[in-house]
Amino acid sequence: MAGQLRIDGTEFRDAMGRHVLLRGVNFGGDCKVPATPDGRTHLPSDFADHRTVSFVGRPAPLDEIDSHLARLAHWGFNCLRLLTTWEAVAHAGPGQHDEAYLAYFAEVCRRAGAHGFHVFIDFHQDVWSRMSGGDGAPGWTFAAAGLDFSRFDAADAAIVMQHRYDGAVGGEQASYPRMVWGSNYRRPAAAIMWTLFFGGEAFVPAATHDGCNIGRWLQDQYLDAMRAVAQRVADLPHVIGFDTLNEPGSGWIGRRLDARQGLIRGPAWTPLDGLALAAGHTRTLPMVEGGETVMNPDGVSIWLPGHADPFRAAGAWGLDGDGQPAALEPDFFRQVGGRAIDLEQDLMRPFYHRVADTIRAVRPDWLLFAEADPFSPGHGFPAPMPANTVNASHWYDLAALVTKRFDAARHIDVRTRTPLVGRAAIESAYVAGLAERKAFGDALPGGAPTLIGECGIPFDMNDRAAFRAWAQGDHSDAPWQAQILAQELMYNALDTLLLSSTQWNYTASNRNDAAIGDGWNQEDLSIWSADQVSDAADPDAGGRGVAGFCRPYVQAAQGRLLHQRFDRASGDFEAVIAIDPAIAAPTEIHVPALHYRTGFSLTAQPGVRSETDGQRLRLWADTAGELHLRISRR
Repeated sequence: MAGQLRIDGTEFRDAMGRHVLLRGVNFGGDCKVPATPDGRTHLPSDFADHRTVSFVGRPAPLDEIDSHLARLAHWGFNCLRLLTTWEAVAHAGPGQHDEAYLAYFAEVCRRAGAHGFHVFIDFHQDVWSRMSGGDGAPGWTFAAAGLDFSRFDAADAAIVMQHRYDGAVGGEQASYPRMVWGSNYRRPAAAIMWTLFFGGEAFVPAATHDGCNIGRWLQDQYLDAMRAVAQRVADLPHVIGFDTLNEPGSGWIGRRLDARQGLIRGPAWTPLDGLALAAGHTRTLPMVEGGETVMNPDGVSIWLPGHADPFRAAGAWGLDGDGQPAALEPDFFRQVGGRAIDLEQDLMRPFYHRVADTIRAVRPDWLLFAEADPFSPGHGFPAPMPANTVNASHWYDLAALVTKRFDAARHIDVRTRTPLVGRAAIESAYVAGLAERKAFGDALPGGAPTLIGECGIPFDMNDRAAFRAWAQGDHSDAPWQAQILAQELMYNALDTLLLSSTQWNYTASNRNDAAIGDGWNQEDLSIWSADQVSDAADPDAGGRGVAGFCRPYVQAAQGRLLHQRFDRASGDFEAVIAIDPAIAAPTEIHVPALHYRTGFSLTAQPGVRSETDGQRLRLWADTAGELHLRISRR
């Protein structure tokens, strides 16, 4: 069974002192939505039942959990980023915990340990909540802030698939454009909540709920839900820590009221646009791709009756002589009392410490997997961070993710806006992008390990060609060559930098259906689908492009891992380890049968003692120095 890990500079080490590399998966993508009633986003909902839903069964029913965990272990993963949400724990109301769900979640954690997984728990969110087009926070958080989520769609305050998508038609629809959900970070429903969550005390200290500043109150309730989960899993040694909060937003913090900002496509918003629209004003906004659009033409306010906009009450904006919204304090979200606000140092740092204090009051040895707003200017971490922090930043090939296309002969690096032609160029760009993420951990005093908390590819890429080929009877690797290559280059880059990672994702309810995918906003990044199961006796059954993510790697090194590289075409795997003979435990390497169907041969300089147990190779070295290993197909 996996045990607790400790941090040694920028490395993970186990109880025996070995350098551990964590290679895992997010389990699972549909944990964002309720199981009862079925909350997948292709199904219409007005969210009126938000206080009575149940997440028991996400990521899978208990009678199916072991089969999924066994499959993941067979593929060589040794770590799970196990998803839950604030809503899953406390959907009924503040402090009202779903005890049946907590018992279910603890049992999933326990079984993960029985299958040999290290587990860290991710309180997941995207654009705040299901009601604002994502997932995470309970519906009652909006009412606490004075917002009426039932009006978000009519006011264009959020674009929500459950409102815009016609499940009877299916497929992709103009009413809900591909990968549009991320634009909700710019729309007022989510932007207001994030601004209050992190900046309520700073910007609107007079805005209160239950006698407490609304921002502080929201954080208190979030941490209460995290504490409830922590108490249920505290006795499981393989649970190594908690994520602070998945991809937190920062709302309008740090932006001028008149500063216009868009994403890759869609409307470009100013904070004033968002505040005015929320108050019921129609706004005409420019589109990033050209042209303009009219938002909230019916003039719908999203504030509940009797609740005033706290930012307007504090003097941020008002109406000019013509009755039009105007910025009264353009720098309202950039400074307080004449002093500039630093998002990371002033607002995120206290939050990180509050999360650490919350979980470590339950178990002091837990690691803190920290995330920053991926859209913030610095996207780094403030100092000082809590002890035993892990840099859990995310990385994606954004061109592949957003366009759902991958062609090694014609690709682009969104980060630098440069064309990429050929495998070598793409892999080099991946290394550069991941190295930027790694630097966030390296820059912390004493260094911190980096575990890329999310990385992955859409399996419905290239117009779903792989799904069509599968449906026509080609169940070989041939339909998945683009997906295999994209993952291969990603893992080559991770190996180059010796990074731990948890791939996004494994969804037990995944379907090839364009309306469903991972069950959330038409994303389809699951490495497994029931629709790919052709032979239930095959341990790889259901896997998609398995050869891309199932590959040899050093799971634990008897000393320090210095280098590893896998060539999928030849099957050659190389590693270099600085041996510490004082460590009695062996080096352990996952050697998947998928790539070595006729067996493998090992060469080692200097020599080692070795044994093979299934797909695991164990090596004992007796002398200090560099150990050079090569595994080849027999």
